[in-house]
Amino acid sequence: MACAAWADAAVIVPWALYEAYGNLRILERQYPSMKAWVGYAAGRAGDDQLWTGDFQFGDWLDPDAPAGEPWKAKAPGDYVATAYLAESARILSEAAALLDESEDAASYSDLALSVRQAMWAAWPEVPLASQTAAALALRFDLVPDPDRPAVAAALADRVAEAGNRLATGFVGTPLLCPALVEAGRADLAYEVLMAKECPSWLYPVLQGATSIWERWDAIRPDGSIHRGELGIREEDGMLSFNHYAYGAVGAWLYRTVAGLAPDLEEPGYRHVLVAPRPGGGLAWAAASLRSPYGDTSVRWHRDGPRFTLELGLPANTGATVNLPTAEPDSIRLDGEIPAQQPGLRAWQGARVDLGSGSYSLSCSL
Repeated sequence: MACAAWADAAVIVPWALYEAYGNLRILERQYPSMKAWVGYAAGRAGDDQLWTGDFQFGDWLDPDAPAGEPWKAKAPGDYVATAYLAESARILSEAAALLDESEDAASYSDLALSVRQAMWAAWPEVPLASQTAAALALRFDLVPDPDRPAVAAALADRVAEAGNRLATGFVGTPLLCPALVEAGRADLAYEVLMAKECPSWLYPVLQGATSIWERWDAIRPDGSIHRGELGIREEDGMLSFNHYAYGAVGAWLYRTVAGLAPDLEEPGYRHVLVAPRPGGGLAWAAASLRSPYGDTSVRWHRDGPRFTLELGLPANTGATVNLPTAEPDSIRLDGEIPAQQPGLRAWQGARVDLGSGSYSLSCSL
């Protein structure tokens, strides 16, 4: 029996590769397997379009789950599985549209919508009860627009109840900070990011970790090693000190803290969206990536109320920059004034459209 979220890689990975490289052949090659997975998941869901009754890994290793039963998370496994059915159907619809499979695109779009509607009708209280359920609801668009403020408020409440720390497993962790920003609570996202007590990202660092652990408390505060309980047999165990899952926050560090994100309208990093959101007492952040076009880089720093962004765009690329406050009071290209910039395509308020080149943009926060 395949489990949701893990097996949804059949859809999510080809889509991520397309986003990173802009190569439609990836989607063409994987399209049959993408359809096969969504068809399987929809079949397990049945006529009511709720995937229930099967074993699911769910929000695996939720820090509040029983030590030997990491699948027993606060977010119900049925809810997680159905949420991923809706999201994979949405992604598959977009892939079908790119491949000119118009009937499939419409069919999978309808499936995604009907699953979302079925979820909300069946489980309107579930997104209010845990960080992971709320983050899934916001990030996967499972919530009708009129109810989004209530789910956003519930997410903030669940974070506050946890002492401004995360309370998520493998599914919820990559979604938590993006969902908080989407809910208008970037301040809380930074609180969670900078937390030092277990469970948190900095706790293992302060314990001497040089890689991501499989369990938040793989090494306990007293220095003892987690037994890695799994199931009822003494010999069953699961403990790794080099396990990527919780490192998925790295995407948020790139895309929101540093502010360097791909643009699906022009995939493969031909065009990037640069929208840094400073916070958490950070004085600077930097990120770079090597795309098919060359190296794209972002670096920002704060000096009191002064915010300065340095941006490097390789040839044949562009960027839309959204500064974290009003409009820039200075834009420079290799030391030249804006009127002499061939790369400056548009400038309206805090939004600036740029072509390839090296830039420095400054504003007051």
